[in-house]
Amino acid sequence: MRKVKSPDVANPRRDPAPSRAAYRAQRLWLTPSFRRFTRYGVPLLITGAIIGAFWADEGNRAAVQMQVADIRNAIETRDEFMVKLMGIEGASDPVAAEIRTILPIDFPISSFDLNLEDMRQKITALDAVREAKLRVRSGGVLEISVTERVPATVWQTREGLVLLDDTGAKVVPLEVRSDRPELPLIGGTGADGHMLEALQLFAAARPVSDRVIGLVRVGERRWDLVLDEQQRILLPVDRPVAALERVLTLHAAQDLLSRDVSVVDMRLGRRPTVRLNENAVETLRQIKSIQLQGAQ
Repeated sequence: MRKVKSPDVANPRRDPAPSRAAYRAQRLWLTPSFRRFTRYGVPLLITGAIIGAFWADEGNRAAVQMQVADIRNAIETRDEFMVKLMGIEGASDPVAAEIRTILPIDFPISSFDLNLEDMRQKITALDAVREAKLRVRSGGVLEISVTERVPATVWQTREGLVLLDDTGAKVVPLEVRSDRPELPLIGGTGADGHMLEALQLFAAARPVSDRVIGLVRVGERRWDLVLDEQQRILLPVDRPVAALERVLTLHAAQDLLSRDVSVVDMRLGRRPTVRLNENAVETLRQIKSIQLQGAQ
């Protein structure tokens, strides 16, 4: 008779199936996102924790900051980055002296410590400067190229005389008119804001330029052209250049401005008006009186 082996109670056979926890761990490891997190995220978290713990210490932060400052200072103060001189081109002596005054730079200085845009704005804020360009040239030279404003007219204000450029921007004050007799004269409040129109009127008045005293802005709306012998041409608000050219055409044909005329009023384009001098009016009255007496 065949004997049946009894199970070994002391050494039971192991179940080859994985436990529930092991099965879940294996399934979790097969997940791509979990594998990426384990491979990249965990090291980053550990590294961040180490850095955070190091940076939380005030002494460590101070040491790192000091080391960074030393490295930066060593780089910025290298000889090739040092600016030792300042050169100004295109500026007159007074303007160059004014630029050096508003830019009190203590040379030598690192180019990293120069704010070129801020310096440019300070220079262009000067009345006499139209444009400025700054660059650090090789050899440690701060080069400033200046374009000055060119005076186009003399503006007479209540405070005195001022030179203006062709855009109406102030250049420099003027002591006396005789210092710049070649420049045309303008006056009146708001005249500087209509410089283009004023220059066009002066160009149109070139046939009588030897008689022109200047332009006066009236009521901040229109111009009067002032001539010698106390003559004025009152120009309209709209198309003043065309109105002036019309007056000069009449003058060329009939010698209008050489007569005893005090005012030529062109404010109403369809009906220009001429005002005579007092002497001419009195003479006209006498002529009319004589004519009336002769008719009687």
